[in-house]
Amino acid sequence: MRLAWQADLDALFDLDVIAQREESRREFIARAVACGQCWVATDADDTELLLGYGVLDHSFFGQEFIPLVVVLGSARRRGVGAAIVRELESRSLGAKLFTSTNASNLPMQALLGKLGFIGSGQVENLDEGDPELVFVKFRC
Repeated sequence: MRLAWQADLDALFDLDVIAQREESRREFIARAVACGQCWVATDADDTELLLGYGVLDHSFFGQEFIPLVVVLGSARRRGVGAAIVRELESRSLGAKLFTSTNASNLPMQALLGKLGFIGSGQVENLDEGDPELVFVKFRC
């Protein structure tokens, strides 16, 4: 794991299927990289190969929040997502760390449970028919 660099932007866009089609996602990623809020997981044998990334910011009511974790399709189910969340947690300074995922994203919900996050609420009307589930991890 390492902090993302500006030179990583094209690779980050390539591994994120939403960034491939949505300019707003590319802008979000670019801002996170510029602000030093984006961390990347690299292949142990080829550190140029990005396997995923995550963002840690204070966008959730001023609380530390992981708004995005993305793992390359071919790298899923290999511990990359867990490594990203753990890295972001290690960078977190607060007593609480929040994140969220869609109700339909069962793999992410399972990962969060495994890492000690618990349910903290639900937000309707972001993605039609697929509520956003909010999770928190109490760190102290």
